[in-house]
Amino acid sequence: MHIVRITDLDHEGLADYRGLTDVVLRRKTEPAGGLYIAESAKVISRALAAGHRPRSILLQEQWLPEISAVLEESDTADVPVFVGSSDLLEQLTGFEMHRGALASMHRPELPAVSSVLKNARRVVVLENIVDHTNVGAIFRAVAGLGADAVLITPRCADPLYRRSVRVSMGTVLQVPWTRLPDWPDAATMLQSEGFHLAALALADTAVSLEDFADNQPDKIAIMLGAEGDGLSRAALENADTIVTIPMQHGVDSLNVASASAVALYALRVRG
Repeated sequence: MHIVRITDLDHEGLADYRGLTDVVLRRKTEPAGGLYIAESAKVISRALAAGHRPRSILLQEQWLPEISAVLEESDTADVPVFVGSSDLLEQLTGFEMHRGALASMHRPELPAVSSVLKNARRVVVLENIVDHTNVGAIFRAVAGLGADAVLITPRCADPLYRRSVRVSMGTVLQVPWTRLPDWPDAATMLQSEGFHLAALALADTAVSLEDFADNQPDKIAIMLGAEGDGLSRAALENADTIVTIPMQHGVDSLNVASASAVALYALRVRG
């Protein structure tokens, strides 16, 4: 492990961590720059287990033993581990590092849609969901409830954005995912692999989730839309079935992350 103790912010290797609360900056340096930020020892461990390689790691002195244990099982001897005081690191990142450590990780190349769908039976499609917290929570539900993959549309938020990774508890690093093209090409790809497109939405023609689950197809793509706007007209026009979660007490819908968990549980593969 290559430890670099820092007493100022002049080291060029610290550039990846500057101003992490600035969303515009992160959008410039993460997807386009080929990097993402993993936060906490648990998430860093999951990233390494997924085969992702860190460019560097940043932490306070007291977290060094925990990170050392994580790094011992991976080929990271030449990766710089920057160690500094709490005040210095807060000045660098723009926030207090409660979770102990950050790692600047090289972003893996996205797989082909066909590769992600191979052998899958339950997948989730996220259309234009721009809230990183919701994206992370949906990935956690997918992992916890046993779905096989997540597919996201071109304008959906980046699952490897720091907040998404954190909220997902690192499951975005475990669940296979990739980006789809726009409709109708996305529907063609899914249907050619035998998937029934089930759009979670409110509509007069919708069937209840319970009824759909009673006679569910073998391979299902659960389509979820952005908070508030829901699925686009193009998405609904390309769906095979529109499915709704029956609600009570005048509530018309759930938060999209909550809705994903309900649908995933109801449509889980049994047996």
